[in-house]
Amino acid sequence: MATNRILIVDDEETLCEVLKLNLENEGFDVDTAFSAEQALGYNLKEYSLILLDIMMGEISGIKMAKMLKADVATADIPIIFCTARDTEDDMVMGLNLGADDYIMKPYTVRNVIARVKSVLRRTAIHKNNNNTPTEKTNQFVVDGLCLDLEFKRCTVDGEEVKLARKEFELLAYLVSHRGKICSREQILSRVWSDEVVVLDRTIDVNITRLRSKIGAYGSYIVTRSGFGYGFRD
Repeated sequence: MATNRILIVDDEETLCEVLKLNLENEGFDVDTAFSAEQALGYNLKEYSLILLDIMMGEISGIKMAKMLKADVATADIPIIFCTARDTEDDMVMGLNLGADDYIMKPYTVRNVIARVKSVLRRTAIHKNNNNTPTEKTNQFVVDGLCLDLEFKRCTVDGEEVKLARKEFELLAYLVSHRGKICSREQILSRVWSDEVVVLDRTIDVNITRLRSKIGAYGSYIVTRSGFGYGFRD
């Protein structure tokens, strides 16, 4: 089996070297870049995962992530943000960009290694399943996320997650339209059809709650500004 190749992009050179040494001890093939500009000079499509700092030079980690997701050749490469920006808004912004995880500094090397392995496992499962959700006996199953439509039950990696009625209906709607962007109007008419007045902000609040409740699978919910929301294909 081919060795997973990881790129660490961070302007703290000592930190890069420590992570590189420890990840190599775990059997990974690791390269480092001390700026986004340097990293963009690499053949990025060869990497299995990118550990990306946010606050760097002229090209920030956020800007680099947008560039990666906009390029078909690199759009599917998992990204883990490693950053000192630790507010909920920062985390939501990172996940909205399509990041697979968000690690706040200061962190332990052990934590980073565990997160890297977790993301790579999910990515491997995703590929083996050919990125196709299964629907059977009134269930939607996407990797470790399962929605039982009959019993109105959501589980994440086998553990039940308590969702409010609208949260469950919203998630089920997005998963059932996987690979498509659903407009706010479509979501409101389907999920909040029985409400007299519903603000657009209601959708945003429920999306934020869903991302938090379903853990790592929260990154599967994508935002397309000006268009709506979707569940990534």
